[in-house]
Amino acid sequence: MAVRSPRKVQKQGGFFRTLRIAVLLLLLFAVAGDAWLTQLRTTDWNDALWVSIYPINADGSTATADYIAGLDSETFAPVAEFIPPAPPPNGQRLAVMAWSLKMRYWAWCMGRDYAGPPSDIQVFVQYFDPERTDRVAHSLGLQKGMIGVVNAFAARKQSGQNNVIIAHELLHTVGATDKYDPTNSQPLYPQGYADPDDDPLYPQTRAEIMGGRIPLSETEADMPMSLNKTVVGPETAAEINWAQPAS
Repeated sequence: MAVRSPRKVQKQGGFFRTLRIAVLLLLLFAVAGDAWLTQLRTTDWNDALWVSIYPINADGSTATADYIAGLDSETFAPVAEFIPPAPPPNGQRLAVMAWSLKMRYWAWCMGRDYAGPPSDIQVFVQYFDPERTDRVAHSLGLQKGMIGVVNAFAARKQSGQNNVIIAHELLHTVGATDKYDPTNSQPLYPQGYADPDDDPLYPQTRAEIMGGRIPLSETEADMPMSLNKTVVGPETAAEINWAQPAS
């Protein structure tokens, strides 16, 4: 029976540990490189981006199911016209990273049954019956993975506002950042204002899409009823590599 020396075992253990670290580093570089190339490709605007929207009955109600059954491509047409061609509550970095990876895996699983053109961006819209839910959780968009999760109301009268939120999160996936104060949802001046040079400044009549709301005063703002009441401001345009802001 051969007996290996402790020194040889230690050397072999060190080799395999180094190999594991090297493989992990290669995987990290591959993921980072893919994310970088995807960002470049999706913000050069040379080609149209394919966006898949997945309606989800988030509360299991009949009313929400009926609303979703009545959705069609025209429901989301304003989003296409506007844009040319739940995370962990503690916010800890490792928890956010783990959640992001799980979210990307879940989106990949959901997309396997999709029969349309290959999607550049996936948006999952979770609908809630407004008769049962008066407030929904914050929506989000991930640039890494190009995934959006939107919480919306299953009501025809709110379809315009739903599209505003979808467009907002969609722009997050291509690099746009929020331009409002997270403590009170008030748009930040001047980058979160559609018309920051207006005199008088208030009330504004339009919202900057990443500002999210129409400023009525320093402390008040309203949600726009449709994308017709929103614009892409200069800072957002620069973030997503648009030569000129939309108006």
